[in-house]
Amino acid sequence: MEEPLALHPVKLYVYDLSKGMARRLSPLMLGKSTAGAPTHTSIIVHKDEFFYGSGGISSCAPGGTLLGPPDTVVDLGNTEVTEEIFLEYLSSLGESMFRGESYNLFEHNCNTFSNEVAQFLTGKKIPSYITDLPSEVLATPFGQALRPLLDSIQIQPPGGNTFSRHNGQS
Repeated sequence: MEEPLALHPVKLYVYDLSKGMARRLSPLMLGKSTAGAPTHTSIIVHKDEFFYGSGGISSCAPGGTLLGPPDTVVDLGNTEVTEEIFLEYLSSLGESMFRGESYNLFEHNCNTFSNEVAQFLTGKKIPSYITDLPSEVLATPFGQALRPLLDSIQIQPPGGNTFSRHNGQS
């Protein structure tokens, strides 16, 4: 008789990078209230936090970046994906879609990474209020005016270890 596969919890950590200011200032700056704030997200699985920034894919102990504890934790369900298969998958992503030089604040960021990984692990996307925010901001005159400046911003939360193919972390 086959043993059942182990289930591993999958969480989404959501960090409000504005510390609440975006919700208060968005009507003034964007001309409307937004559904969310500028966020950094990461995936928690197999007892580690995995995220993407301008340095590529990184990992740390949960809450181990300088951002501290998350503002929100979203339960994404469980996965049967083993740690070994997951680390192979991350390695593949780090060599293709999620290299550091591919990072773009609006179009290919930590939220894009979290969404991709969540779908691989659970078949579910992360909440749309997170993934839709960049296009919501860019659809405003203020967002369009700021885009050249914001496109030059590279974000890499300090405190993580850059992920490498050989041992999961470097």
